[in-house]
Amino acid sequence: MRTEALMIKDYPQEDRPRERFVQSGPESLSNHELLALLLRTGTKEESVLQLANRLLNHFEGLRLLKEATLDEMTQIKGIGMAKAVQVLAAVEIGRRITNLNYDDRYVIRSPEDGAKYVMQDMRFLSQEHFVCLYFTQIQIKDVQKK
Repeated sequence: MRTEALMIKDYPQEDRPRERFVQSGPESLSNHELLALLLRTGTKEESVLQLANRLLNHFEGLRLLKEATLDEMTQIKGIGMAKAVQVLAAVEIGRRITNLNYDDRYVIRSPEDGAKYVMQDMRFLSQEHFVCLYFTQIQIKDVQKK
């Protein structure tokens, strides 16, 4: 026996992700609701919220979703080339935003400053890495990772 999926149009207006985004801001939405906004539509069998939730479950959350390939994404029922490209483009924009350099000269005065300097590149590595920072009196000379 098959039950009908609850589609976005069946939700009260104030409970829909787009309207909540406008009313309360992006921080009021869960990860699967934000992902649903990117996906825009679901399938005949499931709502965009269900599709977004299934996508997150498939990749065990955002951490592995950010490493997904186009091929892996399109293997999921309901995710075609266009939806996969939209999601991966948003992930790439997020990656580029976190890597923005506001100032070419980064001052390191403590071990914590050094850790912050390399953390963006190393935060989600799946394997331990050894990093050396070589300093001159004025600036960081080189960063080597192994």
